[in-house]
Amino acid sequence: MNYYLRRFLRVIVTIWAVATFTFALIRLLPGGPLVQLRAQLIRSGASPERVETLIQSYTKIQPDAPIYVQYFDYITSLVQGDLGESISTGRSVGEVVGGALPWTLWIAIATTILVFALAIVWGAIMAYFEGSNFDLASSSASILAASMPFYVLAMLLIIIVGYEFGWFPTRFRIDPNLEAPVFSVAFVGSALYHSVLPIASMVLTGAGLQVLAMRGNSISVLGKDFVTVARLRGLSDRRISITYVARNAILPMYTSMLLSVGWYLGGTVIVEEIFTYRGIGYYMYEGLESRDYPLMMGIFLILTSTLVIGVFVADLTYGLVDPRIQTGDQSESF
Repeated sequence: MNYYLRRFLRVIVTIWAVATFTFALIRLLPGGPLVQLRAQLIRSGASPERVETLIQSYTKIQPDAPIYVQYFDYITSLVQGDLGESISTGRSVGEVVGGALPWTLWIAIATTILVFALAIVWGAIMAYFEGSNFDLASSSASILAASMPFYVLAMLLIIIVGYEFGWFPTRFRIDPNLEAPVFSVAFVGSALYHSVLPIASMVLTGAGLQVLAMRGNSISVLGKDFVTVARLRGLSDRRISITYVARNAILPMYTSMLLSVGWYLGGTVIVEEIFTYRGIGYYMYEGLESRDYPLMMGIFLILTSTLVIGVFVADLTYGLVDPRIQTGDQSESF
């Protein structure tokens, strides 16, 4: 219980530290976002009184109040779910994020699951045929995929698969002409159809290193004494591969899988802009272009908190995947 309590407190402290860093970016840095925001509002022709009112509305900070009062107001607003108001959209940051976050989470989670499913299966097969032409060709393809930036592949997919062959749409989250209730078959089908290319661009480039990692893990496990004993006992190759090799080879990749959700969330900033896919990555990029500081800071806080929660979930569930963590046993599992 103390272990889980410490991990939970660590999550709270980390999110608090991120929120404090965000406050410092807005208020304390010389020439920072708050100064830029004030200059932007003045150039728009707003009166000095109107400028201060708008700054307070956008950032949830009273510019003339003592610094500790500003900090308290800012943290209190965050705890209440009030992230301020977006300058470019005219809506609250919470409303923008709430409408866009599910789409981004779908891209990030689907990408993570597909990357590791492909890595586990393909890497295990490569290890089984170690040294063969298949292993050599697959390793070369994995290195090539890992070395290609996902945004380059995204543009290639748009040109070849989207424009040349017309197999998949290259823009939007769903068909803009679709008139169907949310979660209807038509709506879900359109959403899946429009997400194929964004997900594929990240899966095909992200799976390269993971495939090689799974291959290395599997080869390492194949050399363990307990695998040799299992073969001497006359167990079938299928049972050895699934029960012994795969189980132990997958364990080191589990934490990496959950941490990758944060990496793919960050990658959506570019992918969603390329595909005009209106998730939080798309709005982060739009906020950067329009200098919408409240929107950028709110999305930054959400992305960072999501990554912290992912690490927390990894800590909580790793003991269920590998019982040795709970007992302190460092030996191989059987």
